[in-house]
Amino acid sequence: MSPATKMTVRRVGSFAILVLAAGALGLGATGTTTAGATASRAKDARPVVYQVSITGGVDPATARLVERGVRQAQNAKADALLVRVDTPGGLISSMEDIVKAIQGSSVPAVCWVGPRGSIAGSAATFIVIGCPVAAMAPSTSIGAAHPVGVSGATEITKVTNFYAGYIRSLAESYGRNAKWAENAVRHSVSASAKEALRLHVVDLIAPSTPALFRALDGRQVGTAAGSSTLHLVGARVNEVHLTSGEEIVHWLSDADLAFLLFVFGIGGIVFEIFHPGLNVPGLVGIVLVILSFVVFDSLPINVAGAILLVLAFVLFVIDIKVAAHGLPTIGGIVLFILGGLLLYDPSSSDEVSRPLLISIGVLFAAFFFVVVRAAMRARRAPVVSGVERLIGQRATVVDDLDPVGRVRIEGETWTARAVGEPPAPVPAGATVEIRERQGFTLIVEPIDQLELGLTDSSINSEARR
Repeated sequence: MSPATKMTVRRVGSFAILVLAAGALGLGATGTTTAGATASRAKDARPVVYQVSITGGVDPATARLVERGVRQAQNAKADALLVRVDTPGGLISSMEDIVKAIQGSSVPAVCWVGPRGSIAGSAATFIVIGCPVAAMAPSTSIGAAHPVGVSGATEITKVTNFYAGYIRSLAESYGRNAKWAENAVRHSVSASAKEALRLHVVDLIAPSTPALFRALDGRQVGTAAGSSTLHLVGARVNEVHLTSGEEIVHWLSDADLAFLLFVFGIGGIVFEIFHPGLNVPGLVGIVLVILSFVVFDSLPINVAGAILLVLAFVLFVIDIKVAAHGLPTIGGIVLFILGGLLLYDPSSSDEVSRPLLISIGVLFAAFFFVVVRAAMRARRAPVVSGVERLIGQRATVVDDLDPVGRVRIEGETWTARAVGEPPAPVPAGATVEIRERQGFTLIVEPIDQLELGLTDSSINSEARR
């Protein structure tokens, strides 16, 4: 066996040992956690309730939170899972994931819109109505679940009909007011806590979680594992929080923020293309684009809209490169506005706010029109090549000009000869001024001759006076 093979075997063996050790530690930790939870339950005879809170928007982060809360409640054999709701709504796909997790739980799930002043709007209406126990605090509201952002009469009808049927089935499965639930989708009706209780949209009103637990004492609740009787008075509540990664995704899951990250990220990359070597704009642009992709993963992104935004910047670049009198920039602004309008799936409620889109569009229009005008002025300016700009500058003779030699200027060595017929020799080390260029040869004149000529001219001028 070769030394390289032996080294590989050792590494694989070490890796396997580490994996086995990690697995053993994980099992030990799990066993310790379970044993600890069991011991804790044995010492504390109080009921145990696991709680998750749906606040802000309904997005993949909150869906993962609820799913994790269900798993932890089931693993701990908790007496109930409390889902606190205070959200205006969010993604339909995330709402569906939450409803599936709640209805698939073997632990009784209780959804409570609270505390006072909370709302369960749009997608959250489905979550509450699709929960085995639906409760609200005083001064809360629920409803207005009509799908928004859908384009086209046919699409609106299809999406509305589908989700009207979906929420009706959820309401019917728990004996709630299916007609009102359907109207919440079709006509965006909403209800206060008192109205919702009177209309049999929810099961009860409770101002706080202790009051909720008292009101539910002895209630039979259906779960995925069968019927269960609730005894939650004096329960110990374990809050399940978002992880750090989920917190970031939840905070970033904003349609306008994702749009800004993507647009300014592309802008930074374009700026780096025009000014290579600066590094900072390009690096910042790449980071912003990557962040926007992370956010897009939790939003219903429409690829066509993103492509239009990229094409808009391509037109901006073309206008600057060819100075086409601003026509590509106008086209770029049109594509930019369309891209912003189409950036998100029209079947979702997410969209770029119109004032933000118009403001950024005007900003880019003003910026690129200024850049294009500057580019056009630069193109109309007289061209000065690398050689012509040397005319009139001074150089140092490095090889005697007798009659042809070499001079050095700005770190470059050129073939040169002195003026005159025949030209006078110029020794190495002398300073000369470049008068003209003939092919690849510079025609130079010694500085002492220039100064002598100037002196003679001055003397003759004084004599004429």
